[in-house]
Amino acid sequence: MEIFDSIVIGAGQAGLSASYHLRRLGIEHLVLDADRGPGGAWQHRWDSLTMNDVHGVAALPDSRSPGDASGRANQVVPEYFAAYERTHELPVLRPERVDKVYNDHGLLVVRAGDRSWTTSTLVNASGTWSRPFVPRYPGMETFRGEQLHTVDYPGPEHFRGRPTVVVGGGASAVQFLGELAPITRTSWVTRREPIWRTEEFNDEAGHAAVALVEERVRRGLPPASVVSVTGLGLREQERAAERLGAYRRRAMFSSIEPDGVRFADGSFEPAEIILWATGFRPAVQHLAALQLRSARGGIQLDGTTAVADPRVQLVGYGPSASTIGANRAGRVAARGVARWLRELQDSLGATG
Repeated sequence: MEIFDSIVIGAGQAGLSASYHLRRLGIEHLVLDADRGPGGAWQHRWDSLTMNDVHGVAALPDSRSPGDASGRANQVVPEYFAAYERTHELPVLRPERVDKVYNDHGLLVVRAGDRSWTTSTLVNASGTWSRPFVPRYPGMETFRGEQLHTVDYPGPEHFRGRPTVVVGGGASAVQFLGELAPITRTSWVTRREPIWRTEEFNDEAGHAAVALVEERVRRGLPPASVVSVTGLGLREQERAAERLGAYRRRAMFSSIEPDGVRFADGSFEPAEIILWATGFRPAVQHLAALQLRSARGGIQLDGTTAVADPRVQLVGYGPSASTIGANRAGRVAARGVARWLRELQDSLGATG
């Protein structure tokens, strides 16, 4: 039976960064990726999302970030990731969708369908894209129109002339409204009053936001998104929607009816489409057998190391669920793997 030093689950930014640093440290490992091609979640983004919309992506280690600001993100980033995998000869195996990780006599078994691999350590980089979150509201099953989530967004033309309620207080909701308000009637609803960013968003602000999210996972709380602490900003391409009043937010509706949504004050907003820009949850259900969650509902981390099981590193989780924090997390995780392997070797030497 082959036993790997480490297995990385996921080949997005955090997973590739971890693999790069593991290779540099000479740690034998394998990267299991659920997708059929490189690109992580980026390959599934909508066609109208450009690199300018996302302000680019942070460069992977020992690499330059893609410079095509006008290119489609779902093409530019996958091409960049594919070239990176080739250049650094990263051991990515796909498509392999991991469904369970469990203990077996001190080792970890990683299962994907009818295949399995045994490893001493694990770096989980499965991200969030595969776990879209849609809250439950009374009457939502009666709605006669379409209900779409961010993962389903087909581009603005699908919405032309079709009244749309956009739900969610994050950057995606702001971007969607920027595209939709000029071509159809929109209504924006959020649970909380949006917090708008007035100053320029720079690297310093980004790292400060990562630190705030990092503090949550250090305490074992469920991670918040990085954008939840950076605030929202409007770009030039969203100014037309602003002039149309698209960013006048309403408090969350109380129920959904066949032809629209009903608010607590009794008012009604007709709609043909409800677009749920309500975010994602960490895709960690395959780790359930390891019992990593704390009593506070999240997976408590010391850096990237799971406090409940130091064989496990989590990247692309909480503070590293953005390109800002992913590269640093990959480096920290690789060092965490190396540290555990050294301790394991020392303990075997002491008993041998």
